[in-house]
Amino acid sequence: MAEIILKDVNKRYENGYHAVHDFNLDIADKEFIIFVGPSGCGKSTTLRMIAGLEDISDGDLLIDGVRMNDVEAKDRDIAMVFQNYALYPHMTVYDNMAFSMNLHKVPKDQIDAAVKKAAKILDLDQLLDRKPAQLSGGQRQRVAMGRAIVRNPKVFLMDEPLSNLDAKLRVQMRTEISKIHKDLGATIIYVTHDQTEAMTLGTRIVVMKDGIVQQIDSPEHLYNNPINQFVAGFIGSPQMNFIDATIKEGPNGLVAAVGDAELPVPATKEKDLRSYMGQTVVLGVRPEDVTDAQVVVGLKPDQVIEAHVDMHEMLGSERYLYFDYAGAPMTARVDSRSNARTGSNVKFAVDMNHSHFFNKDTGEAIGYQENPDLKK
Repeated sequence: MAEIILKDVNKRYENGYHAVHDFNLDIADKEFIIFVGPSGCGKSTTLRMIAGLEDISDGDLLIDGVRMNDVEAKDRDIAMVFQNYALYPHMTVYDNMAFSMNLHKVPKDQIDAAVKKAAKILDLDQLLDRKPAQLSGGQRQRVAMGRAIVRNPKVFLMDEPLSNLDAKLRVQMRTEISKIHKDLGATIIYVTHDQTEAMTLGTRIVVMKDGIVQQIDSPEHLYNNPINQFVAGFIGSPQMNFIDATIKEGPNGLVAAVGDAELPVPATKEKDLRSYMGQTVVLGVRPEDVTDAQVVVGLKPDQVIEAHVDMHEMLGSERYLYFDYAGAPMTARVDSRSNARTGSNVKFAVDMNHSHFFNKDTGEAIGYQENPDLKK
């Protein structure tokens, strides 16, 4: 497979639009890298520059130490999987998978062996004689994957390959892609707007906004240590709750004053927040850390806020409660045993040990800790 390095890569269009700003990333051999961010953030543009489908305005792209900026897309030894499958409707599954190898005049016995091996990996053995119109969406996507696999490329690029599938098929295909990565030892760069895909598939995640990289990190560290308010709000579903809080001295240490409540600041965060005494910061708390106080054991009174539930959603093993507190919309992710419903007045327990604080002016995380185990 391959090591990929992007150094100060930029993309500017003729109309002056600056789509990607100073993108820097070292991708190790066999890594599974995810580009994630809202629509228009530059993730697909960056992928297309790696593929050779877009010119690089400034900076360098190196694959295994070789500069690729001026190398034609067909000569980069890269396979790309698109969200629309891009299969030839008049060809069988076998011929679709063999197409690129036929173009390169690969001997027929090698083509046959490669196609059948890929078909076995993707459970397509019984479908090789069918045409795309006779296949389900998930089967078509597996064919598109198979067409990439048979080439045995240095790099797999995947641009939102699961976005056209229903929820059940997306889960199934995530498993398939993870298996492919493991079995082939492939270097994969994967673009998605679906954070579930990002969190479950990637060894590292690149979060982008407005063409600028916000954070590059492992899924776990990204979730627990977002570098700024944008990353904190983008990663996690439902998204993190944000509410203005004033930092004050309480009877047992610092507190975050929010509405009628004074929530205790964890001891681990006191040092970083002392310089914000008397100032307003943004308190971030994930919905799973806001729960119905009735079902929490050993709760202290200073960990509670009280609010009126505007709406609830039942999702089997858990329930989402939506309410406003101190002028901010909030979501609580509570146990299904909770009796709270739309219209209920509920005391909510806030787990401040998992709280986050952000500078209200810059959005930067206060006391952000870099991942010591991660090579940037």
